[in-house]
Amino acid sequence: MMPKKKALSFEQALEELESLVQVMENGDLSLEKLMESYGKGIELSRICMASLDRAEKAMDVVLKEQDGTIEELRLEIEGGTHDI
Repeated sequence: MMPKKKALSFEQALEELESLVQVMENGDLSLEKLMESYGKGIELSRICMASLDRAEKAMDVVLKEQDGTIEELRLEIEGGTHDI
C-alpha cells in the first residue's frame, strides 16, 4: 500500500498552479504534456477552491447566545485550529 499523500495547503496549491500556468503559457510543451499539465491544473484549482470555500464558511460562523453574548468557536481549517 502506498503512503497517503499530505494534502497541499492553499498557498502551496496556488504556488504550484501559478508555476504550472507559466510553463504552459511558455508554449514549449508537447500536446501530451500540455494535456497532462491541464489535468494537474484542474486538480490544483479544485484544492484552492475547496480551501477558499472552507475559509468562507468559517467566516460565516457566528453564534450569538440568548443573553446577547458571542460564543468563541474553534474550527479546524486545513489541519490547524483557529479561533474565531
